[in-house]
Amino acid sequence: MMEASAHWSAASSPDEAVASHDIAGIAVIDLSGAKVIATLAGALAAGRTTRLAFLNAHCVNLARRDAAYKRALGRFLVIPDGIGVDIAARMLYGKPFSENLNGTDFLPRLLASLDGRLRVALIGGAPGIAERAATRLAADIPAHDYLVVSDGFFDHEGCARVLDDLAAAKADIVLVAMGVPAQELFIADHLGERQGRLFVGVGALFDFLAGNVARAPLAIRRLRMEWAWRLALEPGRMWRRYILGNPLFLLGILRDRSHRRRTNV
Repeated sequence: MMEASAHWSAASSPDEAVASHDIAGIAVIDLSGAKVIATLAGALAAGRTTRLAFLNAHCVNLARRDAAYKRALGRFLVIPDGIGVDIAARMLYGKPFSENLNGTDFLPRLLASLDGRLRVALIGGAPGIAERAATRLAADIPAHDYLVVSDGFFDHEGCARVLDDLAAAKADIVLVAMGVPAQELFIADHLGERQGRLFVGVGALFDFLAGNVARAPLAIRRLRMEWAWRLALEPGRMWRRYILGNPLFLLGILRDRSHRRRTNV
């Protein structure tokens, strides 16, 4: 089975590199959601091993100080998620990404668009959350089969069992909800052709699907202020990510822009 690189084709030619923007040293592809879906569908049909990650401002902050996470992202197809990376693209390249692909919305859209009855495995979340998320997915997108392999709490010995169970499940798609960067490191270090074909780090998706965490009202999402909603809901957990993290992110992008200007003179 072939492994796809970070350079993808939106068309039929496998040698045509997809346009991307470098955000903090991470190649983030610049495609519409429809083209990303077409690319992933083509990779599934061709049997290519594919890793998909979403990048938001918090992920950028983590990648700047976690070299292992940043290296791991080099093995993923990375797509833009959130207003922060659009601001970064405007500051660095003069325009935002073609489409911002919020993971909580994009993943159901992807599953609903894929043809054929696929086996979708779920790993992660607190005990019981993946089961509720699978039930919701089965109700909303019944075209596929959903299999819960494990919650996100297992040790080294448990990891071997999870990998064996996943291989036995013969999944096409594996959704991993362990939070950043744990889920990307788990996918990069442990998951390959024996466990599936498409591996996706989905963050808090299971919590949203299970109703454990409330989504922002549609009007707030359209204003792209869902981060403020999450901060209001969970200030004790989210204040560092947003109150401290957002200015830190913008400062890093300003430094990157200054460096680009100096080196391009």
